[in-house]
This record gives sequence, structure tokens and C-alpha cells, in this order.
Amino acid sequence: MSYPPLVVRVLLVLIVITAAFFDYRHRRVPNWLSLTGVLTGVGLNYFLDQPPTDLSNSLKGFGVAFVIYFVLYLLRAMGAGDVKLMAAVGAIVGLWNWIGILVLTSIFGGVAAIVLVSKTGRVRSTFRNIWTILRSLTHRQAPYESNPELDVRNEQAVRLPHAVTIAFGAMGFLIAAYIWAPR
Repeated sequence: MSYPPLVVRVLLVLIVITAAFFDYRHRRVPNWLSLTGVLTGVGLNYFLDQPPTDLSNSLKGFGVAFVIYFVLYLLRAMGAGDVKLMAAVGAIVGLWNWIGILVLTSIFGGVAAIVLVSKTGRVRSTFRNIWTILRSLTHRQAPYESNPELDVRNEQAVRLPHAVTIAFGAMGFLIAAYIWAPR
């Protein structure tokens, strides 16, 4: 983990907060926002050219984020906007900082999911769905094929605006980096 330069922090905050707003209100992350994040992130890191904010790290962050989230998209566990947003975040902060954001996003997403499941009274069906996911993956089958409720594209599925959890993960990362990362 490293503490990103001010301009990188500002860009990250602008992108994730705007994406969270759009995802919460409209349930989608606009392509123009993700593309702006990728291009500005890569360009900015090219011009900064000092580790950890350099072109190589930016491209690695973009690539790894895209691949990991694209697999989730293929399993229909994420929307395409979430894939592009996380790729943009990776391009902005670089690979190692992106991994920190991924961990915090996963934690915030898990907490939000527990609250949502409890609030909607779907605890029992959620445990069944977890079992279905594990069983499907061990049989090399996409979970949504066994249960349409596990398809993020299904209107009846309980969905969480993932850009909001990405924003929380990014903000949590910036706070943690401010406290613990060397400068």
C-alpha cells in the first residue's frame, strides 16, 4: 500500500463518488465516466512517472482489475458497469493499491449484503444460494444456470448497487493509506 499523490486521490474520489451516485439512482455506471477514469488514470500516471504511480503500475492495475471483474461478469455476478469502473480504479491507483481497494470493497459489500438480506427477510434463501454457488462452481457450472435468482440481470434478484461499495472501499483505502502508508 502506498499513499497516492494528491491529484490521483482527487481523481479517484471524483470517479467513485460520481459512479456511486449514478449506480444508486439509475442502477448503472455510465461508460463515459469509466472511460474518463481509465484514460485520465493512465495518462496521469504516465506523466507522474514515479513508483507507485507510473505507467506500468497503472496498466497492471487496469488489466488485473478488468480480468478479475470480467470473470465475475461472465458468471453474471456483476454488471458490465462494475467491471469498467473497477478497471478505471485500477488504472488510477495502480495494481497494489487496487488490491487494497478490492479487499475493502469486498468487506463493505459483505456488510451491505448482510444488512440487505436481513432487511428483506431472505436469510434462509441466501444460505441456499450460497450452497448453490459452491456446488455449481465445483461442478464447473455457472451458478445462474442452476438458479435464475443468482443472475444479476434478473429483475427478481436482490441487487446491490456495487459502485456504492466500490466508493466506500476506495474511501476506506484512502483513509487507511493516510494513516499507515509511508509517504
